[in-house]
Amino acid sequence: MVADAHAAAEFYGTARGAVAARLIRARLDEIWPDLRGLSVLGIGYTAPYLRHWREIAGRCIAATPEQIGAARWPAGVPNLSCTVAEDALPFPDLTFDRILLVHGLEAADHARRMLREVWRVLKDDGRLLVVAPNRAGMWAHLEHTPFGHGHPYSAGQIGRLLAGSMFHVEHRETALYLPPTNLRLVLRSARPIERLGRRVAPRFAGVTVTEAVKDLYAAMPVTAPARRRLVLAEAA
Repeated sequence: MVADAHAAAEFYGTARGAVAARLIRARLDEIWPDLRGLSVLGIGYTAPYLRHWREIAGRCIAATPEQIGAARWPAGVPNLSCTVAEDALPFPDLTFDRILLVHGLEAADHARRMLREVWRVLKDDGRLLVVAPNRAGMWAHLEHTPFGHGHPYSAGQIGRLLAGSMFHVEHRETALYLPPTNLRLVLRSARPIERLGRRVAPRFAGVTVTEAVKDLYAAMPVTAPARRRLVLAEAA
């Protein structure tokens, strides 16, 4: 996870943090253009991203792992947040249509256990979005931003981790080509820098954005029963 919720809130309260959130939200909107009436769960530090959907989603909950402390919605916004154990989410099976992980995978104490819990509470036709620091990008190597904490991933590593947790990758995106600087001139040029980066240097993005669905066939134990049927047939 990020170093702590307070530090993440301070980052997103700066001009640099606001621009970074806006660039990432643009990619999220491309993948999930309409969440009207859906149940949405954010895991990690997700308030800067969930507030974008709060007015249209049927239910929008921010779940902050206990390692980083409590994270709250801004003052005046209804409190739809809770602190959770990353490998024991306090929700029934098949609860959410969409689950967003931001600052939630890269430093999880038990990434596979967390993803199995995500699998459990996600509906069978639901979708998962994982935003994680790209190990080849600049943002993953600077500790004064939330993207510089924990374990960065390549797109391939995330894909293998998801596959091992019974998910199937449907779509990959990248975002955050903006250099991690406070210079106003650079921040004002964020959109053209983003367009240029996606076109000429996609592997150096600050974050990878991976959409996945549940691999229901992976959850079916087809191999073992087949072997047992074979043994019984031979015995007969």
